[in-house]
Amino acid sequence: MPHYLSDEELKRTAPAELASFRSPIPTQIVSNGEFNPLPQTREQARVEARIKELAAGLGKKHGMSRRRFLASSAGMAAAFLAMNEVFGPVFDVSPAEASSPGVADLRTSALAGQFIIDDQTHFVRDDFKQDGLLDLAKYARQHWNPALVGENDLARYKFENYVKEIFVDSDTKIALLSGAPFDDRTWDLLSNDQIAMARAAINKIAGSRRLLGHTVFTPKRAGWMDEVDRAISVLKPDSWKGYTIGDPLFPSKLGSYWRLDDQKLMYPFYEKIVKAGITTVCIHKGLLPLDYEKSWPGVWEYNTVWDVGQAAKDWPRINFVIYHSALRAFLESPGASLAEFDQTGRIKWATDLAEIPAKLGVSNVYGEIGTSFANSAVANPRFAAALLGTLVRGLGADRVVWGSDSLWYGSPQWQIEALRRLEIPGDMQRKHGFAPLGPADGIVKSAIFAGNSARLYGVDVRAAQGAIPRDKVAAIKAEYVAMGGMRSNARYGYVHRARA
Repeated sequence: MPHYLSDEELKRTAPAELASFRSPIPTQIVSNGEFNPLPQTREQARVEARIKELAAGLGKKHGMSRRRFLASSAGMAAAFLAMNEVFGPVFDVSPAEASSPGVADLRTSALAGQFIIDDQTHFVRDDFKQDGLLDLAKYARQHWNPALVGENDLARYKFENYVKEIFVDSDTKIALLSGAPFDDRTWDLLSNDQIAMARAAINKIAGSRRLLGHTVFTPKRAGWMDEVDRAISVLKPDSWKGYTIGDPLFPSKLGSYWRLDDQKLMYPFYEKIVKAGITTVCIHKGLLPLDYEKSWPGVWEYNTVWDVGQAAKDWPRINFVIYHSALRAFLESPGASLAEFDQTGRIKWATDLAEIPAKLGVSNVYGEIGTSFANSAVANPRFAAALLGTLVRGLGADRVVWGSDSLWYGSPQWQIEALRRLEIPGDMQRKHGFAPLGPADGIVKSAIFAGNSARLYGVDVRAAQGAIPRDKVAAIKAEYVAMGGMRSNARYGYVHRARA
């Protein structure tokens, strides 16, 4: 996948599908290439060791191999038990789910029909020929695993595996397919036309509305408004995707970064999309590499939320969905970031986003939690709780939306389970004025998982809940499960390379 990481940073990483233990929950931070992954912490190492211990003992009790146990509902429960043992009781899970055959399956079956809309997913086009995408695999074969043959094959990032990971191996019902702009167009993951074609293909195969699609817009690029006009008339996207930082790989030599509140550049675009009735604008923010102040001088500010409030106030009919909730990547240990939050009550850049509604009196700013939630839950679930609490308190439970940033992280099912089970600890609720998140299918989590996105995208949840269980994708999933198919627990990003 494209990445922000420098050659020196890349040497300190390993491919997640090779270097990381295939736990139901990742036991170290996995980067999607947009930030530098931290080394595994002592706490994460303890979680990993405990999961292995539980799998060795409980797998036999369930009559399963360790691999199959870890891919089962009971294995997922065991992973959350291990997390609670190390980080404290943050996740709602009982020992019986892991130890007693059938208990976890009952819970899984009860929640399988939960309506979930994933607001951020990716795959790459079949004709993607940017060799840099495979450089990590070549480096891995040379330095880490001489026996590597095809383990990092591009097929992992393409359409067929996307359908399996998103719709078959998880409870996701509807997904939004996204893209990204690059100064070097050969790096484009999918063109706007390919996003639209994928949406049409999956929905035709399914016989229902399973896939939504972005059109990526590129201010400052020659003819960009012509492309907007073409998208409105021909592609008819469900929403728009933009990167205020411009090229997400490197500081743009073309100066392709921009501000949402640039009246001359952006306001004609807003006027056009309001007239067209396609009024959801998704914006990448946050997640810069460890040395962003040095490596992105004069540019990194464009990935903060400095431009969101005024644009939202001036254009109340447009919904501004801020991807990653503008969370700045951890620049220190997760424990230090949590300690900073405990002391100041603030999370860098994400708190700034959450404060916009109160400061400017707007109700059209949303926080999407792709990658931010995943890596927070892995690094320190108390920090994930703090992030969710901050967003819900500031934006409102009706302005936080679910996204997984998959398939970079494999099947999003582990992320779904993490949010289902997560609760903000009582001491944190009292100290920071956070409301509880509630049960997996309660009001708050149901809104985050689907209700808010359904409102943004005009999804009739009741009608969809009737159609989707009977569509072709559901039939494929049922056949797959009946034949003994199981999650691979593979992740496809970057992890910190362990020292020999």
